[in-house]
Amino acid sequence: MLHYVGLSHFPQLRFPSFRVKCSSEQVSVSRRKVLEKVDEELTKGDEKAALSIVKDLQGKPGGFRCFGAARQVPQRLYTLDELKLNGIETTSLLSPVDATLGAIERNLQLAAVVGGVSAWNVFGFSPQQVFYLSSGLLFLWTLDAVSFNGGVSSLVLDTTGHTFSQKGYTLSSLEALQKEGSLNVQAGTSFVDFEFLEEVNGGKVSATTLNRFSCIALAGVATEYLLYGYAEGGLADINKLDILLRSLGFTQKKADSQVRWSVLNTILILRRHKVARAKLAEAMTAGKSVGSCIETIEDAIDSADI
Repeated sequence: MLHYVGLSHFPQLRFPSFRVKCSSEQVSVSRRKVLEKVDEELTKGDEKAALSIVKDLQGKPGGFRCFGAARQVPQRLYTLDELKLNGIETTSLLSPVDATLGAIERNLQLAAVVGGVSAWNVFGFSPQQVFYLSSGLLFLWTLDAVSFNGGVSSLVLDTTGHTFSQKGYTLSSLEALQKEGSLNVQAGTSFVDFEFLEEVNGGKVSATTLNRFSCIALAGVATEYLLYGYAEGGLADINKLDILLRSLGFTQKKADSQVRWSVLNTILILRRHKVARAKLAEAMTAGKSVGSCIETIEDAIDSADI
């Protein structure tokens, strides 16, 4: 004879999982509401208030598990050989060269010269007409450089580059013009941390703050290196970080040490969380808000992997 036993005889099989599920859903809803508030503050241009909201819930139950919680490698002087042992080819990362846009610019210049010579021969321009045409083009180039800080030239070059080369994740100059209505908007990262700015203005930056900034400053270069095996266009980021370190009184040896630690730490974090990194890139490509991007990271990373 079969005996049917109700679940009430085994409460441990029923209620704990139910409570955990409800708790997880409640945390998700609560966090989403907070992130909506963050987006509201950012929309109003109040970055300080948005950052304050996030920091207030950092590491708290029902708050943000990942914000500022990534495991870091011990900070010490790392040699180039140690970076290589961790799969980091420093020649491809620490000395990046922007070959893509450079090659496109040279090709456009060559095409312009060839086109000009061809037009001269086809239409039979006189030397005087060639002079006037050249003067007009020089005037337009000067006007662009003075009035738009080279924005029109950058728009043409960048749009051509994105048309023929789809590598990487960047905001194109054309997208920036469409969204911001300005030719002077450059793709990049805005480091929103007012404590950092206060410390820099005071001439004394704490090790914790500097480490965080260094890793964020090199995150783009590190991501490009992980995806393609080399980094283009990151030399400016490395130089800016080096200039900041030197302005804070770092010797060149100490500055190099900070850069190497930041590179190693950032690449290891990005490798460990490559799934979250990929999902974040998808969210950013889709034009999701900052709050949505934060939620994407929180959902993609398991607590045990932080």
